[in-house]
Amino acid sequence: MAEIREGSAPNFAPPVEEGITFTFEDEKGDTQELEFLGLILHENRRYGFFFPVDDDHPAKSSGEVLILEVTELDEEGQPAEFELVEDEAIAQEVYDDFREATKDLYRFA
Repeated sequence: MAEIREGSAPNFAPPVEEGITFTFEDEKGDTQELEFLGLILHENRRYGFFFPVDDDHPAKSSGEVLILEVTELDEEGQPAEFELVEDEAIAQEVYDDFREATKDLYRFA
């Protein structure tokens, strides 16, 4: 049984277990597998943090994090669609929130 993780901030929703991955498809039909690291609520918006997974970088390893904004929820209120955050100022703000909320879960360089 996997360890259930808890966030250390009220604006952070951690993954239910470490190493969960999702396959995303872009508008061109290309797919990429991403490990879900958690969700941050910031100024009434939701931002997901993901780690690209491949043969050289398996789930639970480390590297660059992608920040995706939740753009649509499903009928159960769960994230259904995401969009890459391209605004550097917003990305930095939510990344700072993520680092603070996950300082006991992840190590940052």
